[in-house]
Amino acid sequence: MEIVYRAVFVFAFLWFVTRIVGRSTLGELSTFQLLLYVTMGDLVQQGVTQQDSSVTSAVLAVGVFALLTVALSWLNSRVRRIRPITHGVPVVIVDDGEPIMSVLRSEHLSIDDLMSAGREQGVERFQDIRVAVLETNGRISFFTRNRESDGAPESPPVG
Repeated sequence: MEIVYRAVFVFAFLWFVTRIVGRSTLGELSTFQLLLYVTMGDLVQQGVTQQDSSVTSAVLAVGVFALLTVALSWLNSRVRRIRPITHGVPVVIVDDGEPIMSVLRSEHLSIDDLMSAGREQGVERFQDIRVAVLETNGRISFFTRNRESDGAPESPPVG
């Protein structure tokens, strides 16, 4: 019966911590946040299944993780110079329809992955891409050419 009490207490504590730490949905979790939650799960498991003699160490460890996460978030909102270190910077990976191979290599991104992401956003060819940016969250933003402003219009103006 003690495991039930421990589980209820740890459940309530984790619910409280996740409410304080942030409101990200699972699809928006960063890699760090996902690893943080998995690690917290491992720390909590020991306290719930009595491998550790008390729940205190699990609560303390998760509490420290939560405090550090909140502190890092606070620092990111107050100190601009720290953001590139903690979040990274967006990188241009396609410029004027030409993939920048050196950047793709340094970011470990293949041409196939780039075009797959483009197709998901309706891009048919590299020539259609004015600029593509690899965002800090891993997504790729595509800025395509406006077909009406590229060369002659498809049909002559009526008038």
